[in-house]
This record gives sequence, structure tokens and C-alpha cells, in this order.
Amino acid sequence: MGYALTEDLSITPEEYLEGEHLAADKSEYLNGHAYAMARASDAHVKVTLNAAVLLKSHLKGSGCSTYVADMKVRIGEDEAFFYPDVMVSCDPSDQLPEQDYIKNHPKLIIEVLSPSTEDIDRGRKFTLYRKLESLEEYLLIDPRKYAIELFRRQGNDEWLLLTRDGINTTIILESIGLTVSLDDLYDGIRIQ
Repeated sequence: MGYALTEDLSITPEEYLEGEHLAADKSEYLNGHAYAMARASDAHVKVTLNAAVLLKSHLKGSGCSTYVADMKVRIGEDEAFFYPDVMVSCDPSDQLPEQDYIKNHPKLIIEVLSPSTEDIDRGRKFTLYRKLESLEEYLLIDPRKYAIELFRRQGNDEWLLLTRDGINTTIILESIGLTVSLDDLYDGIRIQ
């Protein structure tokens, strides 16, 4: 999904959240500005759905919840609000009624790359996601080729990068104890 600055005016986090509840289209918030989100491609939607289904099935009965593109995550004290493609939270406080629209403690975030967001997902978003003390892993999936990158927190805020290429490979998501095959993540995707 791509981004476009909706206005040149700064808005408060409260104004953003109030407007977001009423808006027909989603926008993300960063440093006083709302950024409209573009539509996703067929491959983007399928990879997102495949990942969410795999995680939800694996986590059934665990107390953890899987969320897709319509759930916001809050970074810092209202510094940023993003809509990750997929995220998992196991923190009971994220299940409280006052957290119905925003999660604060994801342990796994997945972003599906697109040409318009790849630099943002790798750069600015990842920089901000690292501020989440609960975040253990950040997975980037490229729907245009069989390629994923997993960033895993190592302690002292160091992150280990693991990459996998090719349909016949797997990766272990240690944060939730799941081995995922690229074949399953890319089910139904046309790679050109």
C-alpha cells in the first residue's frame, strides 16, 4: 500500500483518532500528519490473508490474537499509529474493551512489501516499530518473488536478520513457536 500526505496541516493524535473512526479510507499517523493509504494488489492481499490464517490457526486457544490490516498499533506516546498488514499480540491489556481499535503490545508484526511502501517499511516504520518493547520479530514478505526477511530482537536492542528465498524454504517464527513454509505463505500467488 502506498502513502500520500492528506494535508499540509499538523493535527493532534486526538484529532487523528477521532477522524479515523469516521473516515471512509484508512490513514496512518506520524509526527502530526495523516497519510492516506493506497489500495493493495491481488498478491498483497493474498499473502496477507495466508499469513493471518496460518498464524490464527496456530495460535488458537493460546490467548494470543492475530490482527489484519484494519487494526492500528500505537508507537510511543501517540508518536505514530500504523496499520500493520498482520500482527500478533499476546498481552492481556490489548484485549481490554478500551483497546478495541488500537493495540500497544504486539510481539510479531508482518508487513507485505509493495513498490510504494518498501522503503518506508524497511526504514521509518521499522525504526519506530523497534521502540515497541513487546516486539520480538518483524517479518517482511515480498509478494513479487519468493523472498522474506525476518528481523529478530536479540537483546540490548540488537536485531538479527534472517532471509529466505525460494518456494521450498521455511522460517521459524520464534515469537510464537511456528515454522512457516514459503509455499504456504505464497499459496495462490502468481510470481512473474
